[in-house]
Amino acid sequence: MKRILMTSAAMIALTGMAAQADMKFAPGEDDTFNWASLDEFKAAHGDLSGQELNILGPWLGGDKDLFESVIPYFEEATGVDVKYSGSDSFEQQIVIDAEAGSPPDVAVFPQPGLAAGLAAKGKLMPLSDDVGAWISENYAAGDSWAKLVTYPGPDGANHVYAFPYKADVKSLVWYVPENLEDAGYEVPTTLEDLKALTEQIVADGETPWCIGLGSGGATGWPATDWVEDLMLRTNAPEDYDAWVTNELKFNDPKVVKAIDDFGWFAKNDDFVAGGTGSVAATDFRDSPKGLFESPPACYFHRQASFITTFFPEGTVVGEDADFFYFPAPADGSLGQPVLGGGTLFSVLTDNPAGPAFIEFLQTPIAHEIWMAQQGFLTPHKGVNPEAYADPVVGRMGEVLLNATTFRFDGSDMMPGAIGAGAFWTGMVDFVGGKSAQEAADQIQSTWDTLQ
Repeated sequence: MKRILMTSAAMIALTGMAAQADMKFAPGEDDTFNWASLDEFKAAHGDLSGQELNILGPWLGGDKDLFESVIPYFEEATGVDVKYSGSDSFEQQIVIDAEAGSPPDVAVFPQPGLAAGLAAKGKLMPLSDDVGAWISENYAAGDSWAKLVTYPGPDGANHVYAFPYKADVKSLVWYVPENLEDAGYEVPTTLEDLKALTEQIVADGETPWCIGLGSGGATGWPATDWVEDLMLRTNAPEDYDAWVTNELKFNDPKVVKAIDDFGWFAKNDDFVAGGTGSVAATDFRDSPKGLFESPPACYFHRQASFITTFFPEGTVVGEDADFFYFPAPADGSLGQPVLGGGTLFSVLTDNPAGPAFIEFLQTPIAHEIWMAQQGFLTPHKGVNPEAYADPVVGRMGEVLLNATTFRFDGSDMMPGAIGAGAFWTGMVDFVGGKSAQEAADQIQSTWDTLQ
């Protein structure tokens, strides 16, 4: 028995050593990181040695590698052996596995609606009551995030079923600083200023915007982001929430106005490079290229952070190109709303390592390790902003931290026939000549067939 115990202890020690060997940053060596949060977590969860934890998510390639760089810190603190599997058909696979009774211990959801659907079927484990309160207190716009992960269970009662981790920001406007400087323009700080500058650029004989909705079979989706951002800037967050569930009808005057507000930018030949006729025809990947022409074909391009992938080779983001927050109205009544996306972690089994991993994600270190590499944003107020490896990404993090309201991409929360169908085609028809009311009526008629 003594020999068995010694062997077990040796195995645990070897596991810990292996985890430490895989660590991207050695604990305690860089005071940028909150190592104390890891020590505190370890002190509270050192009784899980020998457990295994299976995580299924959508991350492949570089994101998979980056997430797996965080895992060793949890393993070292707990002794748990974690296996992550990424799937390019995650949305289908998680439903199949859950329905078959063979789910992973933890799943990483890219869409709240998918998590909510499985929660309603009793396939997710409710998290501790403390988790929602923790999110509200420790995340910027925390009530928004807490609401995002609270769903009715099979009993109809609301519970927290997920934990948000790794956010994306969409409320960004891209520009070339040199172009604005040469023209004597300043970055607008209110929606009214943005509209006024749009008109000023036209008065000066130039074109303010590049907009492209083309995306093959998904043509139209960039317009949905525009409308969602404008919904948040012209209506209360509660109206936005009612809209994505069809409690507020798509052809309600509030929604029609938001579509018209998008049209103010997109349906004016003077405002858009190539004229209105080019908006639907221009591929979204090509649409920012006008920023970099000489003279510039446009001055502004509204798009999420990923658009930098399609900037000309050699572009230094933060120097050759930069961004500002898509501003809110001047009266401040709606605060600073931010549109975005993100991933949510849920527990699907009674494996005690699952809730422990959720608690690990609450620690600053679980965020800072990924922040210190690339492609990670967080609304966690307790992290060290200096941990961001890229100062440009750090400024995007500031947008999240300054948010008074955060809302998930609305089209991703709507039924697929709407958010990835009628909404897309409706926006193409709108820029093609239909009125906002006609487009909204068309979309609502599709939604009515789903009732």
